[in-house]
Amino acid sequence: MTLNQLKTFLLIVESGSVRGAAQQLHVTQPALSARLAALEDDLGTPLFERRKQGLVLTKAGADLVPLAQQMIDLSGRIRSAITPKDRLSGLLRIGSAETIAQSWLPALVSAVKARYGALSVEVSVDISVNLRDQLLDRSIDLALLMGPISEYSIDNVDIPSFSLGWFRASCHAADALPDLSQVPVVTYARNTRPFRELRSELAERYGGQVQLFPSSSLSACFKMVAAGLGVGILPIKLAEAHVKAGELVPFDPGWTVSPLRFTASYVAEPANRLVRETAHMAHTIASAYK
Repeated sequence: MTLNQLKTFLLIVESGSVRGAAQQLHVTQPALSARLAALEDDLGTPLFERRKQGLVLTKAGADLVPLAQQMIDLSGRIRSAITPKDRLSGLLRIGSAETIAQSWLPALVSAVKARYGALSVEVSVDISVNLRDQLLDRSIDLALLMGPISEYSIDNVDIPSFSLGWFRASCHAADALPDLSQVPVVTYARNTRPFRELRSELAERYGGQVQLFPSSSLSACFKMVAAGLGVGILPIKLAEAHVKAGELVPFDPGWTVSPLRFTASYVAEPANRLVRETAHMAHTIASAYK
């Protein structure tokens, strides 16, 4: 019996099938079936009943679940307590929203590498709805996203929010205050919280004729506004450099939308102390970001 076999067993329990677990681990279904069979042979008893509707835990399988979780948690504790931090190896997969990627994410990666010198860090940038799915299917270990994720298996660490403000191209600075019922509004992608809130607020204030330019690329949003293709409601902190460069100017129509709330979210069980520590490092670094 190995820790890898126990992890496989728990993942099959969580996903409800060998196929689902194999997809999450990016291995073939026969390979995972063989791993489960080896565990059952070692323990001398079947852990699942194979029924038409899928796998169902046997009495022995149900008894093994909490014990396997304890074993994996204890293994993580031993590794965290005994192995020097600069000797911890492996791969940490971080998924990040672009707002964070353009602000304090580089500082977090640097801090992680400084603390865990032998650790490899892989970073991907995506919209929050995709990051949520990637975390739930174990494609990433830590998601820095617009949260929290309301799932029993996920722990969320609050991260300081980003306030949003209105900006327009500096070449239009001398013009009258933009009429938001006539000027295109550049904003976040359609399937995001800020887009939905902005669309609702604009419709309530100006009717349903407002033209929105949603984009999954925050960099593209800044460029479109700077080019005068529309006005934008964008993170104030990230807009500072564009204002200083003379590309954008802020304006105040008398209202804005809620700040962007972020969390560092990760799978709580089986426990992974390195991921949990990184989530709390993210909170500390984000809090110090000026």
